[in-house]
Amino acid sequence: MLQNCSCKILQGGFDCPVSSVEYHSRYVRPGSLFVCIEGTDTDGHLYVEEAVRKGASAVVCRDPEKIRRSGGPLENLKKPEGEPVTIVQTDDCRKALSVISSAFYGNPSQELILFGVTGTKGKTTTSYMIREILKQAGISCGLVGTVEIDTGRRIVESRNTTPQSSDLQKYLREMADSGCKAAVLEVSSQALMQKRVEGIDFDCGVFTNLEEDHVGPGEHADFYEYAYWKSRLFTGCRRAVVNGDDPHLDLILRDCQCPVTTYGFGRKCGIRGCDFAHIRLPRKLGVEFRVKGDYNIDLVVGMAGKFSCYNAMAAAAAVMPYCSDEKALKKALLNISVPGRQEMFGREGAVMMVDYAHNGTALRSLLSALRQYEPKRLTCVFGCGGQRDRSRRFGMAEAAAEYADFTVVTSDNPRREPAEQIAGDIAGVLKRKGAEYTVIQDRREAIYHAVRHSIRGEIVVIAGKGHETCQLTGDEKIHFDDREEVCRAIEKVNYERNNTGRN
Repeated sequence: MLQNCSCKILQGGFDCPVSSVEYHSRYVRPGSLFVCIEGTDTDGHLYVEEAVRKGASAVVCRDPEKIRRSGGPLENLKKPEGEPVTIVQTDDCRKALSVISSAFYGNPSQELILFGVTGTKGKTTTSYMIREILKQAGISCGLVGTVEIDTGRRIVESRNTTPQSSDLQKYLREMADSGCKAAVLEVSSQALMQKRVEGIDFDCGVFTNLEEDHVGPGEHADFYEYAYWKSRLFTGCRRAVVNGDDPHLDLILRDCQCPVTTYGFGRKCGIRGCDFAHIRLPRKLGVEFRVKGDYNIDLVVGMAGKFSCYNAMAAAAAVMPYCSDEKALKKALLNISVPGRQEMFGREGAVMMVDYAHNGTALRSLLSALRQYEPKRLTCVFGCGGQRDRSRRFGMAEAAAEYADFTVVTSDNPRREPAEQIAGDIAGVLKRKGAEYTVIQDRREAIYHAVRHSIRGEIVVIAGKGHETCQLTGDEKIHFDDREEVCRAIEKVNYERNNTGRN
């Protein structure tokens, strides 16, 4: 296993048995191989002594001097029986962790039809669409993404869009062992930069779009670095499905060597959308359009906005070689439901929508799309996370001022920043733009206010948190789910009107 990565042995031998592969000393047990990951907040080299004390039989490091400085000579690192712990040096511990983990779990990606989805927006929705199409066609499919991890055996709440490589390989092994034939992974730029998907065989890479995002401290230095790391997915897949209308497509395909299928509304796209229309479905909004070119079909998608057509075309193009069941495709897209992504709830002719739009670009895209449904009123409930780039809250405020008829400014995840300060920044933009708004700091009350005052034909968007189930205030992490609160507010308003005559 250790021979599968570029490294040299400093002490011990390659033949030591390994019971698990770990990058966090907390989870080390007798026989573990511990890989020193250098992170933003801490450094695995500082925990080698603890890992050995817990029974690690081998350590992979980049800088043995860090180990010496923190714990003394390497020869002092011994197993309980007195034998020296194997110490291996490599120039890239993150890549080593990926390659070693893949080998340890038996290269599970080779046993699955594997889809990797990357892009600024639409990754989660496109991933769910791929999974649902395959499931409708009778092909069991696992999922790894922002919302959850579905191994076919269990559902795990996600902490990152793409887990660390050793965790990811464990989930893929679980999928293969539980009978999954396919798996779809959301692949973030951070995951590509940190080599979390190194050693994974992707049958199909999917690109949704590329916009200014994830640039700043702890993320990417600039837009071109961000684009570069997105493009890395397409250097290691057998087939690429890409948005042919995206202006930055050349940056994504710069080093791509595999066959490429383009989708979009442009004339040159291999899979081309046309005859697009906004439609209303029972208790929800949708779109219908026709697909021509390499694939010809009429589709109805149970989500709003033209971008839903792009996501649907991406999913359809991705599964084409593995699923020719048009009924499965149509049924999956019509009934698609993605946690916290345009999740809709009806009340007396009004539509309540919970969505993850948490920056100006995403909120502007969503609200402008909803304007096309000609609502009697468009209300937006949102706040913005604290201790983050302030331009994000200004961008969201500008989007709401331009497209919403009324805005309810509330709290999101203020963290250690005063919630009143965040709300004040947002309200300042709304006031300057002459927009109608109110400020209700309690998010539960803000949602109730919007539901209670909704009218027939109105669309109410509760934006920013989507699938998230907690709120971060100071050092507290409390349970809070916008979807639960919308349902609770609808029940409360219905009760009040049925039992008290309150209007």
